[in-house]
Amino acid sequence: MKTYKIAVAGGGSTYTPGIAKALMLKKEEFRVSEIRLYDINEERQRKVAMITEKVVAEFDSNVKITATTEPKTAFEDVDFIFAQLRVGGNVMREKDEKIPFSHGIVGQETCGPGGMAYGLRTIGPMIELCDYAAQFAPDAWIINYSNPAAIVAEAIRRERPNARILNICDMPIGMMLRMAEILGAKKDEIEVDYFGLNHFGWFTDVYVKGESRMNELREYMSVNGLVTPEQSKDLQHSDVDWIKAHKNVAKMLQLFPEYLPSSYLQYYLIPQTVVEQTNPEYTRANRVMDHREKNLFDSIEHLEETGEFQEGFNVGVHGTFIVDVAMSIAFDRRERFLLIVENNGAIPNLPSDAMVEIPAYVTSRGPEPIRLEPIGLFYKGLIEQQLASEKLLVEGALESSYQKALQAFALNKTFPSAEVAKIVLDDLIEANKDFWPVLA
Repeated sequence: MKTYKIAVAGGGSTYTPGIAKALMLKKEEFRVSEIRLYDINEERQRKVAMITEKVVAEFDSNVKITATTEPKTAFEDVDFIFAQLRVGGNVMREKDEKIPFSHGIVGQETCGPGGMAYGLRTIGPMIELCDYAAQFAPDAWIINYSNPAAIVAEAIRRERPNARILNICDMPIGMMLRMAEILGAKKDEIEVDYFGLNHFGWFTDVYVKGESRMNELREYMSVNGLVTPEQSKDLQHSDVDWIKAHKNVAKMLQLFPEYLPSSYLQYYLIPQTVVEQTNPEYTRANRVMDHREKNLFDSIEHLEETGEFQEGFNVGVHGTFIVDVAMSIAFDRRERFLLIVENNGAIPNLPSDAMVEIPAYVTSRGPEPIRLEPIGLFYKGLIEQQLASEKLLVEGALESSYQKALQAFALNKTFPSAEVAKIVLDDLIEANKDFWPVLA
């Protein structure tokens, strides 16, 4: 049986041990001989590599773990590159969130001004990663989680159109798992119809074993959102940020009941509600640092001090989804996933060059998008406004254009006016001077 070499770009991520475990859980089907971790933060990666080695050794002591800051060492002759870059780390994520909130605007890591700030930091490094892949592993597929995925996908479409890259997001998958739980179904029994942009889309139908359960699900979610019956029994110990997001799905459905909205649409459709629900002094970035990040690095510290391995992470959808996509490519399984792909007529009344999020079959040759029906004017209008914002931001980054960046901010529905957009943009320019291109 063929064995595979996997590189993880952003190897110092807290998600890396979970990805490694997801690979090991599939080791009988998907034989991995080496996992290479690549990160520019050498010390952080060293620590994450320690615990990743322990995770892998519990399943297969023959799998080699390599941690490096050298692109050639990381990528040469690998079969897959799993990309999960967080340019600027959680320090910059906190600024992405808190600077907009200081002006009464949504602060979120992938949506609105925070997402655009993150995007301006990530475009250059992702283009560089595509170039490393072309140089050192021209036959490898990049499976990209790096956020904000819509902006990254648009930049790669423009600048590296021949890159072997699949842009994915685990958020719709997470929502599907909750829908399955609400409907009393198993996760592999559920299938959806979906359209939109990344973090800006709608579920148009939900099937269990081929039978539509949309009406039942709409009725439940209009009252409860995505809060599952089991979760509602113990809301006190659930993740407070996601509870708010899942409840806000009900608010959006009450306004627009035709389709089931992605939870991320809350930042665009009901932004003032989100602002009012959030403590601007303690945002999601703080919660991640104080919990997920702390738990992992506490377990690493314990390992360094005692040699005893404690699992301070979980696999989750993030790990399983990226491995499932890789396996569908490796074995030409033609499995159906939601992917971010160039439209090319799949949604007939959206621009051909839009990077849309829709169902597609994943083959050894890449994605085969499923063609959809034309979408309604309301959704078309919203998507085209968001699409214009994302395209202008990419143009602003590539052309170092302040005016195009401002236009991108002004078009974004998280802002009440172009004047406020300019204020927030100027504050973010100052905060990101070590990362962004100079905008003139």
